[in-house]
Amino acid sequence: MDASTCLSLLKADYDYVVVGGGTAGLVVGCRLSEDDQVKVIVLEPGDNHLTDPRINTPAGWSAVLGSEVDWSFKTSAQEHLGGRILRHPQGRVLGGSSAINAEAFIAPSSADLEAWERLGNPGWSWQVMMPYYRKCHTLTSPAPEISEHLGIDWIDEEIRGASGPIQASFQGVIQDPLSKAWVQTFKGLQYGLSRDPFAGEAMGGYSSPITVDPESKTRSYAANTYFASATQRPNLTVLTGVYVNNIILDTGNGPARATGVRVTVKDIEYIVKAGKEVILAAGVFQTPKLLELSGIGDRELLESHGIHVVIDNPNIGENLQDHLMTGISFEVMDGIFTGDRLMRQEPQITQMVMEMYTTAKAGPLCAGGIGSYAFMPLLNSLGSNKGANLERLVFDCKSQDPKDTIHYDFVRSIIESDQKASASMFMFPAQVNLHNNPSTTNFTQDLAPGNYVSLGVALLHPLSRGSVHITSANASQEPHIDPKYLSHALDVEIFPHHLRFLERLAQSEPLASLLKPDGKRNHPTAFIKDMNGARNYVRQSAISNNHPAGTCAMKPRENGGVVNERLVTHGTTNLRVVDASIMPTIPGGNIQSSVYAVAERAANLIKEDAG
Repeated sequence: MDASTCLSLLKADYDYVVVGGGTAGLVVGCRLSEDDQVKVIVLEPGDNHLTDPRINTPAGWSAVLGSEVDWSFKTSAQEHLGGRILRHPQGRVLGGSSAINAEAFIAPSSADLEAWERLGNPGWSWQVMMPYYRKCHTLTSPAPEISEHLGIDWIDEEIRGASGPIQASFQGVIQDPLSKAWVQTFKGLQYGLSRDPFAGEAMGGYSSPITVDPESKTRSYAANTYFASATQRPNLTVLTGVYVNNIILDTGNGPARATGVRVTVKDIEYIVKAGKEVILAAGVFQTPKLLELSGIGDRELLESHGIHVVIDNPNIGENLQDHLMTGISFEVMDGIFTGDRLMRQEPQITQMVMEMYTTAKAGPLCAGGIGSYAFMPLLNSLGSNKGANLERLVFDCKSQDPKDTIHYDFVRSIIESDQKASASMFMFPAQVNLHNNPSTTNFTQDLAPGNYVSLGVALLHPLSRGSVHITSANASQEPHIDPKYLSHALDVEIFPHHLRFLERLAQSEPLASLLKPDGKRNHPTAFIKDMNGARNYVRQSAISNNHPAGTCAMKPRENGGVVNERLVTHGTTNLRVVDASIMPTIPGGNIQSSVYAVAERAANLIKEDAG
């Protein structure tokens, strides 16, 4: 697009200005433009990579980490992780993080959404939200022989997404014994999946869907579904390479009104006007950053950077939550094919699988990162005398802040139940390197020789919460990200207990028969014998599961909130937030499905409020 065309589009009149063309932004922009009487513009700083094979190839996700399509955020040094700095990939591309994630499509539990409602958000119950999870996707069952191999006997036709834009399917081939063993092993442990996960009550191990189109065998994400179906609408404008500096607020008398945004395109500044609303979908790190740059935030912080305070709200950028994960790589028996040779980029293997994919849309490149998943309760990991062990864990850990009572009680209800999951477990058919410097390399690099399968675990409902804040009034400066991982004593105890369960899992049949009894592991410390060893391993190896949430929490302002139950920023009339930053508590499981569902609900709220 030439400069004059871009300028004319920026200067046009719009009803809705959507900041961020990522997962949530494209959903909201495309849904709003279904009404041909309104004009919508979506502003995305990244570029359009719809034809990029690195993104479209399902197994290509690790190749784009740290590239030009990744913001490559980093945390501050984490005190409780040995001072390590962790990477936080975020999509810097049309489609956002849905373009670079590992494609896992996991439902949360109904308890997660019920907690949102109890935190002061009427209308956000599981009953209300479940139709939006269904609306955003279409789930396609595999061929009967693959369904039998993967143990897919749980799909509920009353729940299954059947007409949504995002295409979800299953990875797996009959020749792969690991995926079959995963499901059978959990059944043997009395943790076989009994219901469709999208019923909101999943427990146990199963073969999980991935966001891969079953026909084309390509990644299905916000840009090639929602956006691609709306490109011909004359009332929808989507511009890439546009950096938003701040929101323009009319303070007048009473609540502030957003009238537009100030943007930069190729070092030239413009103003894009909004007739009805400005809608923020810039992501968990950049949405609070934009609010602070616009004068909405903690007074002391804003004034320290010379920013005029429009709305004094110290909750902006607080409440950051994330799923911390770690895992152990176990050497597999000879003759079992894993992805290690491909991950090590051995030329012969790389060429072979590329030919399989390009000529027949077959082979390992068709698979996403995670297709074997499990929801597991804490009580299964506590061993004998569970009641006393649990009482010891929760003793004296309760927060004294009354604003945290509902959150704490929710997490405690999870860990005290054998029917609710406090951890997820998953299988990755290759080795992972969790002991590299995580600030400079990712876990798929610098792998040792051999063939491995990695069993992973993530803490689903952490009580540790951090923050993200501006470091300058300059919009080009990255924010300061401090998740404060494992800063809460209860997390420090719960996570290692779940990690130790991986040893039991690896020793259970039929998975145990696929692993070498005295095989190598990914690191000397991965031979975990006791709780001290588990705690040390977590501190040395845990990394982000890349599911940040909560920095513009949907709660009453006096209880730590940034937006109300209709996602309007407190103190404003028409400035909405629609991405994962509104989640008051992080949902269990990979949050991709929840981001789509929240955005679908947000679009409906905006339409309702417009009359």
